[in-house]
Amino acid sequence: MNELILIVDDETGILTTLSQILGDEGYRTVVTTSGEEALHLFREQRPDVVFLDIWLPDWDGLETLQALRDVDPHAMVIMMSGHGTSETAVKAIKMGAHDYLEKPLSYDRTVKAVKDALVTKRARVEAAGAGVLEESRERIEPVMKFEPPPELPILETTDLNQKTIREASVIYGLGLHSGGRTGMVIQPLPPDTGIHFITLPSGITMPAHVNSVAETDYATTLTRDGESIRTVEHLLSALHACGVTNLLVKVHGEIPVLDGSALSFLERLEEVGLVEQDAPVKELVIDRRYEVGEGDKSLVIEPADHFSVSYQLRYPAPVGDQFCEFEMSECEAFREQIAPARTFGFMRDLKMINELGLGTGGRLDNFILVGEDNVINTELRFPDEFVRHKILDIIGDLYMLGYPVRGKVTANLTGHRDNIEIQRRILVANS
Repeated sequence: MNELILIVDDETGILTTLSQILGDEGYRTVVTTSGEEALHLFREQRPDVVFLDIWLPDWDGLETLQALRDVDPHAMVIMMSGHGTSETAVKAIKMGAHDYLEKPLSYDRTVKAVKDALVTKRARVEAAGAGVLEESRERIEPVMKFEPPPELPILETTDLNQKTIREASVIYGLGLHSGGRTGMVIQPLPPDTGIHFITLPSGITMPAHVNSVAETDYATTLTRDGESIRTVEHLLSALHACGVTNLLVKVHGEIPVLDGSALSFLERLEEVGLVEQDAPVKELVIDRRYEVGEGDKSLVIEPADHFSVSYQLRYPAPVGDQFCEFEMSECEAFREQIAPARTFGFMRDLKMINELGLGTGGRLDNFILVGEDNVINTELRFPDEFVRHKILDIIGDLYMLGYPVRGKVTANLTGHRDNIEIQRRILVANS
């Protein structure tokens, strides 16, 4: 036994563990964290079996699977993921994957999958005639085109440069409302592209723009061609605050909630690094007073020299009345004052939220649970953490205008629906 196994996974721990398991069974291994490098290794070394993770920082697993199958239609590829779905598994098998394994990987299941793949490969080679495989085909990269944010008469060119991330990265977690394990890949995009999402495994592209918003119940949801991406506002809040203007986000169904705030997204952006691009930032400058709401609820945005948000919140005890003002002068201010504020929910609403199919990903460590008399599950990060999170949501939602915003926001008892409605009024007035 001297077969070569290629292992492709973004987690070095998986690469090490799987290499040890297969080495103990007498197999040779070669590893990489990159889908693109996996294709090069496959061409050069022609491994007998490939273990391929769904979530990779450059190409996603399905793209890499297709590339491997383009080179060798007999390629034995075993897909694996701890954050996939049955839909992803079915698509992978239809695309030609030999098997699909859920993490954490079982020793026996892993070894059996390799043996089965080798048996199947030998049978296919023999059937093809004396071990002669089909001629390899060169991988032709699809050119993805992204529609930039629409031009508006209230845009002004600034002295700041556009930004994207230095390198791609993978982020894992739970979906707050779906309750499912999910992951996302963030990748750099060129100047003047904007923020875009791609749904996996369907490959539907949708811009982070108010015109893509379909639902605003408890979170902001983007929709196109029957596909949806939930809970985009926390990520967009971090991007808005850091000045990231061009980014591709690949995700299945829902952005990971992480700890329920924007802080973890901010930390990941700092970890991968931001780079300035050779193009100026265009800022959306509010030109007049816009207002939505009725009764006690109101959301106003009006001209100002900077972007600022003030919010008045009113809930029954133990939350009570809270007021906060925030001016977004630099990312560090957002990091200290707003980003750590977590999403929250009330015990009295849990039954209704669950009946709507929402909130099933809420855990004791990723949101604030409020009971009749007190916060049940955690210590507050700020005495007024609730109102700070409302400001976080507004900063994220307003980034779906497609540009950084300059204007003064004054909100009283409002939510996602109002944030989206005022953007639509701004667009209508300037179309």
